[in-house]
This record gives sequence, C-alpha cells and structure tokens, in this order.
Amino acid sequence: MSEIPEFIDGLPNISGWDCEREEAIHRGRDRPVFLHESGIDFGRARGACAVALHMHQPLIPAGGPGRGSDAHREPLIGNLQYMLQSPYEEDRHNANVYRWCYRRPGEFLPQLVHEGKQPRLTLDYTGTLFLGLQQMGAGDVLDALRKITCDPNYRRCVEWLGTTWGHTVAPSTPPQDFRLHVKAWQNHFASLFGFEALSRVRGFMPSELALPNHPDVAYEFVKTLRDCGYQWVIVQEHTVENPETGWGSQYLHLPNRMVCSNSRGETASITVLIKTRGSDTKIIGHMQPHDEAASQSRWDYRGRKILPLVTQIADGENGHVMMNEFPGTYLDVVRRASGSDVPLVNPSEYLEYLAADGWREEDFPVVHPVRQKRIWERFRAGEGPEKLAQVIEQLHREDYHFHVEGGSWTNDISWIYGYENVLGPMEKASALFHEKVVRAGVSTGEQRYRNALLHLLTAQTSCFRYWGQGRWTDYGREISRRALDILTHDF
Repeated sequence: MSEIPEFIDGLPNISGWDCEREEAIHRGRDRPVFLHESGIDFGRARGACAVALHMHQPLIPAGGPGRGSDAHREPLIGNLQYMLQSPYEEDRHNANVYRWCYRRPGEFLPQLVHEGKQPRLTLDYTGTLFLGLQQMGAGDVLDALRKITCDPNYRRCVEWLGTTWGHTVAPSTPPQDFRLHVKAWQNHFASLFGFEALSRVRGFMPSELALPNHPDVAYEFVKTLRDCGYQWVIVQEHTVENPETGWGSQYLHLPNRMVCSNSRGETASITVLIKTRGSDTKIIGHMQPHDEAASQSRWDYRGRKILPLVTQIADGENGHVMMNEFPGTYLDVVRRASGSDVPLVNPSEYLEYLAADGWREEDFPVVHPVRQKRIWERFRAGEGPEKLAQVIEQLHREDYHFHVEGGSWTNDISWIYGYENVLGPMEKASALFHEKVVRAGVSTGEQRYRNALLHLLTAQTSCFRYWGQGRWTDYGREISRRALDILTHDF
C-alpha cells in the first residue's frame, strides 16, 4: 500500500518526500530481495532467460488535431485516453486492447502461481503512462499491478525496472534533467505501490534503450543511476564495445561491467545486462528467448562454470503478435519452464544467485559505450572538456559517420538532427528551470515546483522527436511553451 498521496492539489506526486525516497532506494542494497523467496533451483539450471515488457504512452494536449479547440488551454491527458475519446484517432480500435495489455501481467502471474508454476516477468512502465492511467480512472489496471507488486504471494514473480519519468532520451537530455526524470519516476512509483516496493527496484531501463557515448554524458548517466540506488542497467548489444578491441562484447549472455570515465578523470561503473538482436516484438511475442536459453549450457569463464542468461525486452502492447499471440505463448512456456533446468527468471534474481555463487561485479568483462575507443586513443582522462571537444570534432572531420549522439535500439533515427524547433524550446525550459527553481532553492515539495517539473519532463518525451515533423513536434513545442510560461510567471 502507498504511504504517500498519489495526487497533490491535482498534480501527480513526482517530487517531495526526498528523505523517504532516499532511505527506500538505498535500503539494504547489499542484501538480496528476490533470492530468499525465489523457489527456483538455480543449482541445476544450465541456461536461463529473462523477458521484459516496456509500456509507454505520452501525455498530450487533450484537444489534439482536428478538434477545433484551443490547444493552449487544453489539459494534458494520456494518449490512451485521447485514443479512446477521439473519433479522429486512426488507432482508436486498439485502445481497449492496449489497456488490457497494461493490466494483464496482474492476471497472468496469479493464474500461473495458483497452478503451482514459477512465472517471471520484468516490467517497465513510464511515469507518463502511470499518470494517464490514473487520470482516466483505470483503477482496475493499477489494482492488478499493485496486487502482483505488493502481495507476498506474487511479488517474487515480477520485477519492476526503473526508468525515466517522461520517456526521455538520455544522450540528448541535459544530465541534470535526466536525474530529475529518474527521481520523479521513483517518487511516482512509491505513491502508487509504496516505499517498500520501491526498495526492491534494483535495475534500470533507458528509454529507447538509448545509451550516451559522449564520455562526460555517459559518466553522468552512470553516476545518476548509482546515486539513485540502481545496481544494473539493460543495454542494447550494439551500444557497447570492448575497450581494447572496439568490437562488441564476446559475453552477450553474461553480466558485463560498464566503466565510464569523463574528461576530468572521474570514473563510474555499473553492471549491464545485454539485450541481443533487434527490437522485434515477435522475439518475445513468440517467447524465442526461452528457445535460445534452452540451447545453452553453463559457460567456462575465469576457470569456473557460470550460468548464462538470455535477456530480451520488447514493447508490451504494440503489434498483432504482442496483442494476441504473446499471452498464450507466454503461458505455455512458463508451464514448460517451471521446475526445469531452463527456468524463466528475473534479472535481479539471477544476479543475486551469481553473487551467492561467489561472483562479484569486478569479475565481469568490461565494456564502455560504443565509439569511445577512438576517443580514448587520442584523449586521456583528466585533460578537460575543451580538449575532449577538440578530439571529438577532429574525429568527426575525419569520419563523417562518427558522432557522440549515443546508441539506441535502432541507429537509423537521430534524436537531434531535424528537431531543432523542438529542442530549442525544450533547452530554454531546462535552462530556466535550473536558474529559477533549482539554483534558487525552491523546495521540491512546493506545488509550483511540481507543476513546472511536470511540464519540463513531459516536454522531453521521445515521442515528440520520433515521428518526424508534424503533429508530434507540435505537441512537444506546445508543452515546452507551457513550461516556459509557468517558469516565467510563477517564479
């Protein structure tokens, strides 16, 4: 049960309660939270798999296109609610199916537990989706999720991943704002499920699986996650490289250790689990990760045997396969995998088993973000940001394809080029927020802080820089305008 209100004067609880949140995210971080009640016989396992479902809907002005209303005055609502209400939305027929997709983990897991099986499912829901569900009165969805999250009979079966509240893209988000997103999601999650449930959130899912590769931004990314209590993060296969060879990791089914150094010589590291292949929902829709795990046996590594883990994540609601084929396939695979030597597991449960088996983070193979090897061949940590900028510019002049925009699940999309009309207002809102709110020392518990933060984080949603110019970029600019208006008149 939640110990803090879900809404405060009409706004979602995304800030305040700093001491309580800090206590929860650092509570017992050196102690396992899943393994003692797992029930899985890891000792006989030869391979394992973890499947995660990513769920997201943005917030948009309620009027939307074609409604004949004043977009400047319309409240922000979840896109799912807009889909249900708007006769102009071409995807309207899928809205109720989406809603069921958000609820159904709370149905599948209890059903399988009552059958005596060992289901596992990892979940990633954005803050904008949580808020949209709250606004539209989807209490059935949230109650179903609360049951599997908080009930001791089921909580071992589900693992929540932390994420950014507004589904922002880390490489092109100011690091100070990225930290605000991470904290806002934790606050919001605690308001829905309680601080005890928050204390069990150990892993992180970057929105769009976008990993910064600029050394200074990558360092701040890892430092933020560590400061906010996270122990591991999911990354895409082609977004990391071996520091010595520049090629991808040879150990895709083992934990890796991502080490990030910045231009001032500071270093931070975190365990990473590598998601392999593309972002095709058919992979999870047909539960192919379990087939891949069934082909594995324990690996020889550092003179010992270690259990491999096949890790996959996909959208949990998009497309025919996830909507219609995933449920039956998932239920069949859980029934077949339960009690077998190829179990379904949750990532933290797996990592806790490795720790109990004597493995430490320092044992894992080292990676760093993609393209950094070329930077470190010409730059030494500690030479400063100006020298780093010179090296990056030189590399770009020599190779037009070299960039430090980061890497994500797909490399054919830029989150920067072509979106200057969205990024400009977004960056202005960010600068003004930190000038008039953060540096001015405005309390995170104040309502005006919460209102400004809500609009700043919402404006940074990746959807406004995904579909090209048009309706979605208009949404992004309008929400940034609102943030700037609040920051100008309320502070």
